[in-house]
Amino acid sequence: MPVICALLPRLSLLAAVGGRRELLGEPVALAPEPGRRAVVGEASNAAEALGVTPGMAVGEALARCPELRLVPPDPDGARRRWGQALDGLERIGAAPESDRPGEAFFASDGLRELHGGRTEDVLAAARRTLPAGVRLGAGPSRFCSRAAAGRARPGRPLTVSEEEQARGFLAPLPVALLRSRPELAELPDVLERLGLRTLGQLAALSAAAVSERFGHPGLLALDLALGRDTPLDPRRPPEPVAERLDLPEAASGAQLERALELLVARVLARPERRGRALRSLVLTARFVEGGTWRRPVTLRTASAEPERLGLALAPRLSELPAPAESLGVEVEAFGPPAHEQAALPGDPTAAAAVRQRRIGEAIGQARRAAGEHAALRVLEVDPDSRVPERRAVLAPYPVEGGRPRSGP
Repeated sequence: MPVICALLPRLSLLAAVGGRRELLGEPVALAPEPGRRAVVGEASNAAEALGVTPGMAVGEALARCPELRLVPPDPDGARRRWGQALDGLERIGAAPESDRPGEAFFASDGLRELHGGRTEDVLAAARRTLPAGVRLGAGPSRFCSRAAAGRARPGRPLTVSEEEQARGFLAPLPVALLRSRPELAELPDVLERLGLRTLGQLAALSAAAVSERFGHPGLLALDLALGRDTPLDPRRPPEPVAERLDLPEAASGAQLERALELLVARVLARPERRGRALRSLVLTARFVEGGTWRRPVTLRTASAEPERLGLALAPRLSELPAPAESLGVEVEAFGPPAHEQAALPGDPTAAAAVRQRRIGEAIGQARRAAGEHAALRVLEVDPDSRVPERRAVLAPYPVEGGRPRSGP
């Protein structure tokens, strides 16, 4: 089953510079992500020519290239650009697997008859739908196609057809290519210290020796060097549910918490949710000085309760490294439908529950007659502000399972 790799080098750097494309001709690199290791990210050709490489410590990079310019990363922008590229691949019938922006894999089986009958025709169709600068490679495995794409030129795909040919193609390549798999990021350094510098040298070792010395990561690396790989895992069709809110200048503390509460209420009120609980969310921010910030949050138990979602997301607000001009919440994965637990017989709160249910039904009827914004509530954001418009905002009235949520 031939696998095709679509590789867009320096996508994160392209997203960070935005419209300032002239910066790519200068020594420039991505600054460290807030809260992460102090290492540079992707670098321009001019910076790499002066010895700057991704993953290098900031101090060492500046020592090698004093004129190096660091730009804040924009993970949201990179994700958005790559999402559009994946949508283009799906339009030609591909089912891409993509674990990080700038790199995708898809099987060509089933596509050849749609696009002319040959793998080359599938590559041509993919090239037409992908952005400029994408490199394409085809091979019998994911790792082999990734190596081929890394050596291809834009507009000139590189194809490795048979498994035996793949072994010969991979043999002279450096073991550093194993870093393309996150679980093998540290292994190439160990292999190089032991004198194993090419994939061919690694492939010549016995499985027993590799297993004894390196365990499961070593066996995976050996399979990759021999042209074998794990099956593809195509991504699920996206269901974009996201809300973003512009923040007042120098928002902090209670203002951020109120903004988060409003965003959660808006996400829960979106019709695309269709009554489902939320399993995984992402808290995002765009900084005043440029750049973006993302923090994924996975819930131990899927929930649609605003309080529980707020408790899971609120601690992440303290990780914001700089003033933000906007805050956003994005749903990454849904859980099962959110069901309401029925009241026990004789429960003293049963009458109140019935009353709240009736109110919820009334709100639902009002929304069906006059739209989603027919029932709103006033949410205090900054009650001490001198600007009246900043003291409170209108938020969707929260209704779960036909019952309004109690509370402010």
